[in-house]
Amino acid sequence: MGVLNVTPDSFSDGGKFNSIKKALAQAKKLIKEGADILDIGGESSGPNSQNVSLAEELNRVIPIIKALRKFTEIPISIDTYKSQVAEEALKAGANIINDVTALRGDKNMAAVAKKHQCHLILMYSKDPTARTTTQETKYKDVIATIKDFLKKQLNYAVKNGIKKSNLIIDPGMGGFISMLPKYSYEILARLKELKSLKLPILIGVSRKSFLGGPIDQRDQKSAALAAIAYLNGASIIRTHNITATKECLKWI
Repeated sequence: MGVLNVTPDSFSDGGKFNSIKKALAQAKKLIKEGADILDIGGESSGPNSQNVSLAEELNRVIPIIKALRKFTEIPISIDTYKSQVAEEALKAGANIINDVTALRGDKNMAAVAKKHQCHLILMYSKDPTARTTTQETKYKDVIATIKDFLKKQLNYAVKNGIKKSNLIIDPGMGGFISMLPKYSYEILARLKELKSLKLPILIGVSRKSFLGGPIDQRDQKSAALAAIAYLNGASIIRTHNITATKECLKWI
């Protein structure tokens, strides 16, 4: 899953692709490098990020989705917690909803997923909103906490008419878990324990702060941890650098 942030403030590539021309060029680059899915986001959810109005988020993501659909059928994931953004993105040609709030951010999101019978990614986060805080949250058992949360949200999704076969789980990483890096590494080491939920697992370690060092020097670390995630049960790898990730994964 190639990351395409059409935002001015995303932590690793904010402002680089926030025009149709630049976003299309990056999308074509990701596809050429071997992306299987494009994940398009119009609102940052990192620490100190700002709320974006509905109109602004729509203006950022809908034109690029429509433009992409003129030349490619690659699956498109819309990274949003707003039901109206998801609705318009799906109508424009997106196929997947990637909700970092796991249906907590907008009470109408489940209805949109049910209506379109699309795939839906539910991600664990220590925070109920898309604003990632910088709390050094501590866990007695981080995997148990994540599993209990995901079970609850999966049950909620199914009760609201979403087919279990359309659901994908994401345990979260970095600030979504805790600003203490050890928990992100523990999740990767124990990822197989989430396979008992019998759903595809998505992992997004790419360029996260827990990797340490300058952002522009995190791609090799990201690729190595993506390989560990794959070996431990992840079936979707969300990454900014497709080439580095595939280079690492090809040896497995």
